[in-house]
Amino acid sequence: MLDGKFYDTLSRLQLQMWHKSSLVTSGNRKSVQKGTSSEFFDFREYMPGDDLRRMDWNAYARLDKLYIREYMEEKAAVVSVLVDTSASMDYGAHSKAELAKDLAGAVGFLALNNMDRLILYDMKAMGQGLSVGGGRNGFAKALRWLEKLEFSGEVDMLSAIRKMRSPGPGVTVLISDFLHRSMLEGAPGKAGGKNMPVKLSARYEKLLQYLDYCRQRPVILHTLAEEELRIPLTGTLNLIDSETESRLRLTMDTKVIASYGQALERLTERMKKGCAAGGGAYVLCDAGKDRKELIFQDLRVIYDI
Repeated sequence: MLDGKFYDTLSRLQLQMWHKSSLVTSGNRKSVQKGTSSEFFDFREYMPGDDLRRMDWNAYARLDKLYIREYMEEKAAVVSVLVDTSASMDYGAHSKAELAKDLAGAVGFLALNNMDRLILYDMKAMGQGLSVGGGRNGFAKALRWLEKLEFSGEVDMLSAIRKMRSPGPGVTVLISDFLHRSMLEGAPGKAGGKNMPVKLSARYEKLLQYLDYCRQRPVILHTLAEEELRIPLTGTLNLIDSETESRLRLTMDTKVIASYGQALERLTERMKKGCAAGGGAYVLCDAGKDRKELIFQDLRVIYDI
């Protein structure tokens, strides 16, 4: 996991929100409710019982009518972080699983540092999510939860997302390699393997549509290992699916590697466009990349700076 100095630097940033918050707990986000913060919202006519301290006497002098100044109330938003804990994530010289924990930790810290409500989910056990509030004091609890995550088996991402709690508008962060049979359609030679992504299925769009329906801004952190981004292997190989243990014998030559690179590029471009169409953000996260460079540079699209 990342160190304390890293998080101190991260505290200068804030996650972008899409919808205004509708929660009733205090925080730093602009709410759909009206309150008494310092940010002016609008005027309305005076009603009996209104606080006279909010009366706009200048407007009364000009219009001979009583008006009240309304201010935007600051409330806590909800940041939901869903971690893919399937077996395919536990892959790579620099493990995607460790990257997922670091990314979830960084996003969780940003949420709590801004006094937002953080909800962490293991996609294999959606009913056992961890809800954390209380600002930075709750971050240690979130870290302990992340450190205990185990990566094995399979995950149905769309089914998992449909089991999320619905506390109101906010941000939903998905951390996954998206190498799931339900998310992909076919592979060269009917590989169906975890290292041969080809084409997204319609379930990806359904996933984004569901988040939009729930008034969530989607943030897709697409985690891939160095070995999946830059194929290091050549010759005839036996590829084994880490989740289903299905096998594929394949000869990795220059043509096959080039075809794989083109398919991966098409895949990530479609993911990016689909996410942007829903007002969200997509980031391809290389597990072999320096964490500071990845989080402070590549992830800049998800921050308010």
